[in-house]
Order: sequence, then C-alpha cells, then structure tokens
Amino acid sequence: MKNLPLEIKIVYITAIIVVMLFVLFIIFVVLTYNRKQLLYLKEQQLKEAEYQNQLLQKELEKQKMLEQERERISHDMHDDLGAGISALKLQAEFLKQKAEDDDLQNDIDELLKTSEEMNISMREMLWSLNSGNDTLGSFVDYAILYTGNFLKKTKIVVQSEYEGIIAEKPISTEMRRNLFLCLKEAVNNVYKHSHANILKLSFSQEGNNFSMKISDNGIGISEVHKQGNGLRNMKRRMSELSGECDIITENPGTSMVFKITV
Repeated sequence: MKNLPLEIKIVYITAIIVVMLFVLFIIFVVLTYNRKQLLYLKEQQLKEAEYQNQLLQKELEKQKMLEQERERISHDMHDDLGAGISALKLQAEFLKQKAEDDDLQNDIDELLKTSEEMNISMREMLWSLNSGNDTLGSFVDYAILYTGNFLKKTKIVVQSEYEGIIAEKPISTEMRRNLFLCLKEAVNNVYKHSHANILKLSFSQEGNNFSMKISDNGIGISEVHKQGNGLRNMKRRMSELSGECDIITENPGTSMVFKITV
C-alpha cells in the first residue's frame, strides 16, 4: 500500500470508511428495530396484564355479590323460617299439655319430632350458606359437633382426633358441602347398620392433602350395603372433588376414608 499512488490510497480509505459507516448504520437500524419490538412487546404485556386484572376484578366483584346473596338468604332463613319452626314447636308443646287422648298425644309427638328435624336441617343449610365457614377448621369443628348431636341419644360413644389441621386453610363451599354430606351418610350408616357402640372421627392434613376417617367397632359392612345408593353417592361426590372414597375392613368394624386435595 506504501507504493500506491496517493489518489488510490484516498479512494481505498474512503471505501473503508463508507463500508464501516454502512455497517454502523445497519447495526443502528437493527438495534432501533429490536428496541421498538421490545417496547411493543412490553406494551402488549401491559395491555394483557391490565385486561387480566379487569377480568379478575370482575370475578372478585361477582364472588362478593354471591357471598352477599348467600348471607342475605342465610339471614332470611334464620329470621323467618327459624322463627316459624320455633313457633310451631311451641304451639305443639302447648297442645300436648292440653291433649288427653293418647293417640292425639302421639300425633303431636310426631309433629314435634318433625319440627326438630326441620330445625336441624335448617341449621345445616345455614352452615352451608355462611361463607365465613369456608375453612378446614370450621368444617372439622362442625363435623364433630354434628356427629355428637346426631348420636347423643344413642348408645354410640363419639370419639374424635385431628392432626396437622391448618384451621384457616380455605376450602370451597362445594368441597365443604360434599365432604359434610359424605360424613352425614357415613355416620347414618353406622347408626342404622353397624350395631357399634363406638364411632371415631379422625381428621389429618399433610400439606394440601386432607383425610377424613369414620371408624366404628361394629359388625362390618355387608356386600348389599357396599352396592347401595349411599356408598355410590359418596364415591360420586368424592369423584367430583377429584378425591377418593375407600372402605377398609377392620377387626372389628369398618372404616370409611375420604381423601381430597385442599
């Protein structure tokens, strides 16, 4: 290059400078394009996040309205239906005091029994409707209370235990209600068919895995009852919750085990 004429050297250097400027221009264009693309993607992400937030807000407002409606129905039932059942019970007791005919007294006793059953059913519905009970601790407490009240006039002694339960763990209303209906059916089966004198409720939680076990020391469950509607309904309810329902033969007695992910 030292031997080249000055004019050629100038042309050569100019060409190199032009090429370098062109390369720098290409790099600048690419960087500018990438920056615009990045800004566009961020803008789209912000719009998507804003849209998702709006959907979430609408869903939260919907849930709040549903909870408010549940609370309103619960209060109306307690005030209107509860007062009506109490008044009916008082009137029946008053009539029983005045009745002298044995058949009439028996009829009034049946009326009192029916009113008490209606009162229990109403309390169950009120518990189901109350969104404040949508926790694992509330379910466990109510399950023990219900079983004790249901069997208090029988020879069956109720025992209970729980391990690892996180009381404030939230559960859905559907899950809480289906679990309770399974418990109710299992306890009723023990009362009607087991000839047991002990029923044990066991509740346990490991992480997100919750287990409810109803055990008795009775004569065991027959093949007929294994194929009955009650057991099919319990299995169906647990299946709807993506859970499990198992029958375990003990010595003596039977255990019903319900497992779900909470």
